[in-house]
Amino acid sequence: MLTALAIAVAAGRYFDLNPTAMAMIFLIAVLLVSAYWGLRYAVALAVVATAAFNFFFLPPLYTFTISESRNWIALLAFLVTALVAGNLSERARSEAESAKQRRHEVERLYALSQQLLTSEDLASLLNMLPRTIAETFAVSGCALMVNDRPAVYRSGPNVPFEAEDLRSVAVRGDLIRQNDSDNYVPLRVGLKTVGALAVAGGDLSRETLEAIGSLTGLSIERARALEQLTLHRASQESEKLRSALLDSVAHEFRTPLTGIKASVTSLLSAPQIDDAMRLELLTVIDEETDRLNRLVGEAAEMARLDSGMFKLNRQPHAIGDALDPALEGTRLLLQTHRVEMNVDEGLPPVNMDANLIREVITHLLENAAKYSPEHTLVRVTAEGKGNRIAVSVADQGPGIDSFEQSLIFEKFYRGKNQQLAAHGTGMGLAIAKVIVEAHGGTIGVVSQVGKGSVFTFDLPVPVASPRPTAS
Repeated sequence: MLTALAIAVAAGRYFDLNPTAMAMIFLIAVLLVSAYWGLRYAVALAVVATAAFNFFFLPPLYTFTISESRNWIALLAFLVTALVAGNLSERARSEAESAKQRRHEVERLYALSQQLLTSEDLASLLNMLPRTIAETFAVSGCALMVNDRPAVYRSGPNVPFEAEDLRSVAVRGDLIRQNDSDNYVPLRVGLKTVGALAVAGGDLSRETLEAIGSLTGLSIERARALEQLTLHRASQESEKLRSALLDSVAHEFRTPLTGIKASVTSLLSAPQIDDAMRLELLTVIDEETDRLNRLVGEAAEMARLDSGMFKLNRQPHAIGDALDPALEGTRLLLQTHRVEMNVDEGLPPVNMDANLIREVITHLLENAAKYSPEHTLVRVTAEGKGNRIAVSVADQGPGIDSFEQSLIFEKFYRGKNQQLAAHGTGMGLAIAKVIVEAHGGTIGVVSQVGKGSVFTFDLPVPVASPRPTAS
């Protein structure tokens, strides 16, 4: 600063500039110093420039004596002008820096609001908020407390804020600034306070802190509202599902009971009925009783599987140990169909519960028998696929559209076009899915409307451990 002043004096003397020109040069120097270094340096330079102006350019030269009164006025005017100009330049610089800082804070608030919108789960939002605020605003630490939760969520393990202080701020609802670095901000949503936020370090304005509190409070209330809405919708869907299940079960149980009741009533009301009719009615009672017993058994089994209260009796078995009994058990159902069985030779044994896997295959075969036209082909295949064995049951039924393929393994679900075509509860495929997945396998269907369906499940083959080598 002094070097520049010396250069200005030397240039003025060398070029023989008049006092007015030098006063303007000194004034420009004061303005520049005020703009770049601040008012303190500008005042100091104004005083030094006034002395230099008097010493080098006002007669008598090279003395601080002023001979004429008009030079006093000129010198005083120069000093006042330099001080006022320096003050105005400092004010403009300060306001520019303040505007720049406010712009940065607005940008950070926008970035914070964008990040807060990405989380809809309240628990994850509360864990994420302190760290996000600390990173976004470059503060040393942040802590958060919500009124209805006992925990304090912190941006790091060393954040010092205590729960009692945060709760006090939440109760009072006023922003508190301590030690020029610690700030306590209530989380407001309108007139309601939902918690408190503490920020350590950083040079944030009061307006920015209040905006952070409002954004944080709004994001918490938004996440809480979405969570409650989700629970409400889940409750509605659960109620709809419960009603649908009750309707389905009631319908399926009512059908055999109606048949049994009608047959028994006929037998009681006509004691002289002929033997052929009596045999037919007793046959109906027998079949419907078996059907009712199967419905009760499937419902009980589904409940047992859903609760997880079953154990797998896993033993090494060939896949034929489950296929053959299943085919034999469904022989009567499939007697009007052509059955083709293809089993690859040399398939390794599977570590499985043979009785439960037989039940899975039985459900798939019953499904094929129910929904396939008579005299059509039902193909059963077992083959190795890498470290798994896949079993498929293919039919030539009506097929399943792509939308229903994702629902067909749900409990009580039956195809929209098949609900009256065949009897059933819609639990068979759901039972099969639970059993297969308990074995670590997968089950699925590939189907095309009008072309039939292929139900496939696979089971993992245990990896043989390497034999020890002789040393």
